[in-house]
Parts: sequence; C-alpha cells; structure tokens
Amino acid sequence: MSAIKPTILCVDDTPANLMLLKALLEEEYDVKLVNSGEKALSLLARLPVDLILLDVMMPEMDGYEVCRRLKQDPERQSIPILFLTALTKAEDEKKALQVGGNDFITKPINPDVLLARIYTHLQLKLFHDSLTMQKDRLEEDLQQRLSDIYNLQDASLAVMISLAEFRDEDTGMHIKRTQKFVQLIAQQAQSNLPHLRLTDQEIELITRCAPLHDIGKISIPDHILLKPGKLTDEEFEIMKTHAQRGHDILASAAKSMGSYGGYLEMAKAIAISHHEKWDGSGYPNGLAGNDIPLAGRLMAIADVYDALRSSRPYKKGFDHEQTLTIMKEMSEKHFDPELFACFLRIEAEVAEISSQLAD
Repeated sequence: MSAIKPTILCVDDTPANLMLLKALLEEEYDVKLVNSGEKALSLLARLPVDLILLDVMMPEMDGYEVCRRLKQDPERQSIPILFLTALTKAEDEKKALQVGGNDFITKPINPDVLLARIYTHLQLKLFHDSLTMQKDRLEEDLQQRLSDIYNLQDASLAVMISLAEFRDEDTGMHIKRTQKFVQLIAQQAQSNLPHLRLTDQEIELITRCAPLHDIGKISIPDHILLKPGKLTDEEFEIMKTHAQRGHDILASAAKSMGSYGGYLEMAKAIAISHHEKWDGSGYPNGLAGNDIPLAGRLMAIADVYDALRSSRPYKKGFDHEQTLTIMKEMSEKHFDPELFACFLRIEAEVAEISSQLAD
C-alpha cells in the first residue's frame, strides 16, 4: 500500500470483537478501536482514517445511523465503510448499502476474506483520491487559464476604450458618468421591477460593458467626430453608423478571442441598441419596446441625460432640472417607462455624480 500504514477504525460494542480485529489487522494497519457510534463520530471529527469496519447492532446509535451521518459529511463521505454484523437477512444487507455502506460482511468473519476486501476497498479509495486530486488540479488550471483570458480580454477592451477617449476629448468623463448612471438605474430596477429578474451578476456585467457603448465612434472620420459645430444631415447620418460599427467591432473581437463570461455579447447588445427608442423611431434597427435589449434601454437613459447636461461648442449644457424636464417630455417616445421611473427615483444621486465627474 504505502510506507505509511493506512488507518482503520473498528467500531463494535463487544470488546472481544474489537480485540479480534486488532490482532488480525495491526501488523499491516494502524488500528483504532471504539465501542460506540457516538465515540466513532467524535474520533472521526479530529482524526482522519482510511477505512471503517462498522458493527450494526449497537446501543443508542446503530451502525446504519453512523454510516448515514458520515455519508452526509462532505469531508468524510468518501471513507469506505464495511459493515461487520451477525445480521444475515437480505433486507439487512440492502439497508446497509442504501445508507451508503461499501460492503456487507457477516459474522463469523473469515480472516482471509476480510483482509482481501479491506485491501480492495483501500485500493479503490486510493484510486478515488487520486482522481479527486487530479480533478482539483485541472479545475485550478482551468480557473487560472480563464483568469488569464479574462485579463487579456479586459486589457484589450481597455485599449479600445482608451482609443475612443484619445480621439474625442469629450468621451472620457462621459464614459465614467454614464457607467455610474447605468449601474444606479439597474440597481433600482432590480429592487422595484422583479419581473425583469435582474441579478447582481447581470448588473455587474452591464456596468462593466457600458463604457463600450460608443466604441463605434473610433471609425467615424475626424472631420465629423471632431467637428466644432452642429452636424449637417448627411454628417449626422454618418455619425449614426457608430452604433452598428461598434457592434461589428466587438463582434470581430469576439470572433478573434471569444466572449468568455458573456462580456462581449453584452457589450455588442449595448453598442447596437443604445440609440433605439421605445416607440421604434430610433436607430440603427428601429426596434421598439421590449424588443430593445434591456441593457440598451438602460444605456439610453444614461446617455441622453449626460448628453443634455454636457456642453459642446455648438450648445450649452442644461442644468439638472432643465434636463429632467426635457427627458420627461420625451420619455413616452424615447425611454422604457418603467426604467425611466427608476431613473427618477435616483435623480438626486445622478445629479451628484454628474457634478463630481464633471468635464
């Protein structure tokens, strides 16, 4: 087996039986003896063993109950349990196996048979433990590789966001503000709109992906993206293509490096849908109502609020109250009414963030 003797726990309320087992096993095994189920459980709580020889008929707690409790304990359920009993009926053996026993040996014991079965079950336990260790190592390796992939994915997308910020100096704080707005609105929706079934994990994913909503703008020509004045109709049509282009950029990234954790899938949904409107008059696909992805509906509210508050060369930013008035007027056409109600509940927090992260 090993240079270290395997430990066997013998549980029997008859001292003569325990002495017999000790004499039979002590040459090859480290033998522990207890005379009750309670003492067996107490010993097992502080001492690891490799196999248990367990009597059935004992006062206060019989062997079946001892076995049942051990098999419910994740740390000890893999210990082989061999019942040694004077019971000989088929239903007794059936019950022993049903509660988790690994073998059923009737008394009087044949020493050679007992030793052979002990050896077999210890070999099976060694094999089981080896597989468990291998499984744990593989899981650790997998988690490490996934962590590396996530880090690479995050780093790649951070570069993309930085590129967008570099091309448009107004983008940086806009990204930070809208990310916070989306998170707050989503958390309100989670509390007040249970039918949406928003989980903490989904809110975290939406929040992480929000900075990529305008990533398509990196493909818009400078004379349009950086134009100091108001865009012409033709220029605006080109600017509107950033939603589809953002989706396509992220789709290409997903094809190249995979969308582990659903990150790029969520980012694609936000990029392509954050300019859709509740009444179907938005772009690029004219989606309406609940056909617009939830993340896009959240992003639309945050994006419009920040756009109205922000000053540009061709317009002055509105204050918080003016912005709310404008958004209320456009809410029935533009926004999901339930999400907009959530936004209004936290408008004071939104105003504070807008001031803290001002351009």
